Amino acid sequence: MQKLYKPLLFSAALLPLAVLIYNGINDKLTANPIEYITHYTGDWTIYFLLITLSITPLRNLSGKIFIVRFRRMLGLFAFFYGCLHFLTYFVLDQFFDFDAIIEDIVDRPYVTVGFTAFVLLIPLAITSTKKMIARLGSNWRRLHSLIYVITALGILHYYWLVKADITVPLTLALIFTFLLVMRLPMAKNVKNTLFSTSN
Repeated sequence: MQKLYKPLLFSAALLPLAVLIYNGINDKLTANPIEYITHYTGDWTIYFLLITLSITPLRNLSGKIFIVRFRRMLGLFAFFYGCLHFLTYFVLDQFFDFDAIIEDIVDRPYVTVGFTAFVLLIPLAITSTKKMIARLGSNWRRLHSLIYVITALGILHYYWLVKADITVPLTLALIFTFLLVMRLPMAKNVKNTLFSTSN
């Protein structure tokens, strides 16, 4: 049964892309399709970063060690949607205008932090193979701890972008904070206490 989990999860991770393509084919990308695609792909980049970060707490709470196998794939999907987000901005929005892009990165803080988060994602994606994990050794964990910085920057990027209704980015920030707290030793002790009491 566990052999089916990975292809099922892979298929589920492609659903947001399938929905986007469906909406595009059926002319459901709103009056501003470029803005819609940019926001949609950016949202799913952050969602997959948070889903990736949820794997360790879920493993600790459930005791199901095998779910750790899905973490790398989920992280790569975060990078995949991040690439779509960046390419939408780079190609469709700015149409390869490097001067305008550089100006945006320098002058607009939300673009600065978003671009920084994307750049930091690249080495994580490159070093996600088994060979790179073996080659980097203990340094691999240090490098991939950047996911916390990337997620924080992504949420800040979202917060600065929306300006008016900050409900969603604040909700994402709370989820991120919760996932960080669940990594603390005291959270593990609470889990152990609950399970020992139930036994």
